[in-house]
Amino acid sequence: MVSRRGVFAGAVGVAAGAAVAGCSAATDAGAGADTVWTKPSAAPIVLTVSPAADTANVSPTEQVVVSATGGKLQSVTVTSGGKALDGAMDSDGKTWRSTGSLGYGATYTVTTALTDSLGAPVQKTSSFTTMKPTKTLKVTFQANALTSMQTGATYGVGQVVAVRFSKAVTNKSAAEKAVVVEATPAIEGKFFWLDKQTLHWRPEKYWQKGTKVNVTVNAVGVDFGGGVYGSANSSTHFTIGRSLLAVADNASHYTKVYVDGQLVRTMACSMGKGGYTKAADGHQIHFWTQNGVHVVLNKEMNVEMDSASYGITDKSNPNFYDENVKLCTRISYSGEFLHAADWNMADHGKRNSSHGCVNLSIADAQWVYDNFIIGDVVQVTNSPKPLPVWDGLGDWNAPWSSY
Repeated sequence: MVSRRGVFAGAVGVAAGAAVAGCSAATDAGAGADTVWTKPSAAPIVLTVSPAADTANVSPTEQVVVSATGGKLQSVTVTSGGKALDGAMDSDGKTWRSTGSLGYGATYTVTTALTDSLGAPVQKTSSFTTMKPTKTLKVTFQANALTSMQTGATYGVGQVVAVRFSKAVTNKSAAEKAVVVEATPAIEGKFFWLDKQTLHWRPEKYWQKGTKVNVTVNAVGVDFGGGVYGSANSSTHFTIGRSLLAVADNASHYTKVYVDGQLVRTMACSMGKGGYTKAADGHQIHFWTQNGVHVVLNKEMNVEMDSASYGITDKSNPNFYDENVKLCTRISYSGEFLHAADWNMADHGKRNSSHGCVNLSIADAQWVYDNFIIGDVVQVTNSPKPLPVWDGLGDWNAPWSSY
């Protein structure tokens, strides 16, 4: 950004002199010349203000800097609408820098009080105006598309950072630069655009338990494309809890749960029966529990599961169902859950007979409901149908080289 500086120069002080002659004539050889006294002059003050006086369309990202030579700054106030901008003086007393953020479409008045080299007070005033975009967007944080990110909450090792923009982003590089992810312990990660409004970030491997994650989006002053600017900066933070990994094996019909690498529970299950059919409108429907890494999205005590939600409305169709299901832990947007299914207990551990969910006993479903958290990992193995990256937090199924 081009730096704009306004310079005020001035000298405070007056040079004055007077000669006082003797009363006698010049022939009075004994008379000496009187001393001439000159009042000292103050050194010229050079005051530099950036942004310069009367500058318009200043970016809100620009820092206000006031510096002086030939004098000493006493105070600097930058105000707009009765509110003062935060800032601090350098230790040498020669430069003041703003630490707060400017707003859009505002006029700021910079009032500088200083003293010259002789200690006399001097005051200077200037003003500038910030840009006013015609279109702005907002930023929100998501745990996933169904659940907002809760600041300060604890999530599982499969949680991704999800930033949602209220308008489509065309300047993706600018958006990525605006998003800062900081983790303790530090870890490298990559961005992935789920769609034009949703930006994800994840590390190469699952998070280490106990990791502290801070996310900041410095959106103010950023053109996200087409003249759409960020309306405000946003931030959130969360913690990664213990490592929980569930492995649901489509071939063995068992789900094993590991906490911090230790097997803690083995659960008989029945998974998707497989195969395909067509909905009333002709689109294809499958009944597999999809293969790959799933991430827990939310939990609901009761879910009305209805085949009409994906196109099977004929009650005579053998694939029709309409049930109120309990203890539901969702792992995909398309409707895969770990849930209680006491109606097919005879199949648990023996064969797959569900429409795509992981069916469990009431006791096991209750345990999952009580112990799983959003961001925990459920990995489905030995299923022929892969989980798409967009179906839930399927990010972990994308090769790292192309993420």
